Amino acid sequence: MAEPDLRDLDVFMAVARTRNFRRAAIDIRVSVSSLSQRLRDLEERLGVRLMNRTTRSVALTEAGDLLLSRLAPALRDVGDALDQVRGLREMASGLLRINAPPPAVDLVLAPMIGPFLKAYPQVDLEIVSESGFVDIVSAGFDAGVRYGEHLAQDMVAISLSGPQSYVVVASPDYLARRGKPEHPKDLLDHDCIRARYSSGVMHDWEFEKAGQLVKVDPPAKLISTNMGLSMRAALDGAGIWATLDGYVGEALKSGALVSLIQDWCEPFPGPFLYYPSRRQTPPALRAFIDFVADWRKRETRSK
Repeated sequence: MAEPDLRDLDVFMAVARTRNFRRAAIDIRVSVSSLSQRLRDLEERLGVRLMNRTTRSVALTEAGDLLLSRLAPALRDVGDALDQVRGLREMASGLLRINAPPPAVDLVLAPMIGPFLKAYPQVDLEIVSESGFVDIVSAGFDAGVRYGEHLAQDMVAISLSGPQSYVVVASPDYLARRGKPEHPKDLLDHDCIRARYSSGVMHDWEFEKAGQLVKVDPPAKLISTNMGLSMRAALDGAGIWATLDGYVGEALKSGALVSLIQDWCEPFPGPFLYYPSRRQTPPALRAFIDFVADWRKRETRSK
């Protein structure tokens, strides 16, 4: 015979507490007949009588007293545990794991992290920075960051930043020695600083102007995925570098680097935070989503 379940025990506790079938039925929102049947089923499963009842009174048997004395504290503990779990819906806490490519970490996430952790001191944050594509669910991440063309269609995505642009830059010293390219195809005659991804692929440089798309595969004088090294090499005149504008803003302002073929570098949407489902989003992730929305509003107002 099947073991009693929690609903059977709830019925017993309600009757033991009220000593009245009708009041107990009202308390746990079942019919009197259903309550009575469940109590009979419980007694049959246990093989003992738990209550003596008449039309006017209910009294616990010795077995009923024993069950009540052991059951009441246990059910209180269960109730407390459930209340604590429900409380997690309201309190952002615990570990939040995010996977993101290095440029998104450097240029978009980095300014947010300090303010976010200050606003949510109970949240611990782990950000893994890597360029390769990752299945965030199987890898144990709560969310990931990618650009729009690489987002899976079954993911929920929210924008993390405004538009970004690639820029092509070189030092004044390099341009004095090698000349200034005027068209993307001119880059084929220059030394360039490029990146090879973990997959082994070194992507073409893409340019667009007025709907015309041009791809070039320029010579690589230096291949590096390290932004600091690539920046240093560009500043030292080693070659022409194509990178996100956020990395070189100060160098362009100071004149340490010069922007090239600007009319071929059109802006594109910034990265997105993505995650598997809107249903029962973990509180720490929900807090970060809300924080990003507020951050974007303030960012928009400040422009």
